[in-house]
Amino acid sequence: MSKPKHLFMNVFLLFFFLFLSTSLCQNSEADKKGARTLYLIRHGEYNIDDERDAFVGKELTPLGVAQARLLSTRLKSMSVEFNSLISSTMTRARQTAMVINQEFPKLDLIQDSLIYECTPPTWREDVMEDESESELNNCKENIEKAFKKYFVPSPDQKDRHDLIVCHGNVIRYLVTKVLNVETMSWLQMSITNCSLTIVRIKPDGKMKLDTFSDYGHIPENMRTFTGGDKESKALVVPSSK
Repeated sequence: MSKPKHLFMNVFLLFFFLFLSTSLCQNSEADKKGARTLYLIRHGEYNIDDERDAFVGKELTPLGVAQARLLSTRLKSMSVEFNSLISSTMTRARQTAMVINQEFPKLDLIQDSLIYECTPPTWREDVMEDESESELNNCKENIEKAFKKYFVPSPDQKDRHDLIVCHGNVIRYLVTKVLNVETMSWLQMSITNCSLTIVRIKPDGKMKLDTFSDYGHIPENMRTFTGGDKESKALVVPSSK
């Protein structure tokens, strides 16, 4: 081969490999995803004696509002820039999210009907007998859809921090999914009102439960939770003896 042709071939191969290398790097960068951290929040205490529909009535009690404010202060103290604020469509979750929104006014409050409170299937026969098969299946289907929707890596290379305000049954079921255990075991956990459950989703999709039902921001005498003693903890001046 003559020198000019040899030189031309070398230059051609050099540019070809440079182009190929650049393309591969660009594709690699495009495929990279960031981590996502989900902050699952159970709503504050609410008026269980309210006979109105849970999407209209059953509002937060004064104690529930106070719990939400304590949680908001906890979130504000974190060195985290939150990207979104999502709540269930039920009143008690929506109002809890509204309290949080006051501390984070730049976030738009988004409501999602997939995460409203319901009862998924469980081993407890006393619980199952009060639910119809269609209600149990619909509940499970909604939470499974929510899991696929939210429990994914960040869509780009930037890490995300998302606040999701929902309900005890929903959070406990989601935690069984994160731990990859039998979902019917969700009722084996107790969860505190306005507690924090934090899940980290790595760029490769693997998940880690960072904390469950963390209520360190709530004094014990203001704590209410599933399976509690139902002792009245109203925010009132005690009567004189």
